[in-house]
Amino acid sequence: MICAICKRAETEPGSTTVTLERDGSTLVIKDVPAAVCPNCGEAYIGEAESARLLEIAEALHQAGAQVDVRRFAAAS
Repeated sequence: MICAICKRAETEPGSTTVTLERDGSTLVIKDVPAAVCPNCGEAYIGEAESARLLEIAEALHQAGAQVDVRRFAAAS
């Protein structure tokens, strides 16, 4: 797909880091699969990966985590 931000390049398979914040909790997840623009670096995360990120975030929030940094792992 053409990057919606710079409109200059076709995205390529890659990975990104996602930071989520909620009610004082901060979650950083590295190596999330994404389509990345080689021109501007904008990353687009797919539906399955987004759903998994939200599952991880909800579980950590329910557990009371204030700060957590981890690598992305797809659901088993």
